[in-house]
Amino acid sequence: MPASAPRIPSMAGEGPLSYAIFELARSHRGRAAAMLRKLHLHPGQELLLMHLFDRDGQTQSELLEAVGLDHSTVSKSLRRMQDAGLLVREPAQHDRRVMVVHLTDKGRAVREPLAAMWRALEEASTRNLSAPQADSFVHTAYAVIDAISDRDEPA
Repeated sequence: MPASAPRIPSMAGEGPLSYAIFELARSHRGRAAAMLRKLHLHPGQELLLMHLFDRDGQTQSELLEAVGLDHSTVSKSLRRMQDAGLLVREPAQHDRRVMVVHLTDKGRAVREPLAAMWRALEEASTRNLSAPQADSFVHTAYAVIDAISDRDEPA
C-alpha cells in the first residue's frame, strides 16, 4: 500500500474490499469533480450529457433510468444545466406531462472537451496499472457491481 494512503480504521478489516472500493470511489469522484469544474459542470451532469450525446431528445424518465439516480437529483441537475444553457426541456407532443430533453448548441459543444476530460481521467486512473491489470480491474469491478446489484439477495 502506498505511503500516501490514509490510515485505515481497524473495523475496515471486516470488509477490506468494501473499504478499498469506498476509498477508490471517493478519490475518483474528487478528481473527476475537479476536472468537471474546469468545464463548468457539476458531478453527475457529465453522465446526463453522455446519454444525450448518444441519443438527443430523451424523456426525463429515460434519462432517470439510464443514470440510475433519484428523480429529485436528476431534475435538479437538468434544471441547472438548462439554466447554464446546455439543454432545453419541453413537453412532449404526445403527452404534455412528459418532458423531453434536447441539447442546445452550447451543450453539443461540450462533447469534445468532456471526452478529453474523460480520457485524462482514465490516464490518471490507470497510471500505475499495466493494460492487463486495467482490463482485469474493469472486469472485476463489473463483477462486484453485478454481485451487489443482485435483486435476489437481501440488502
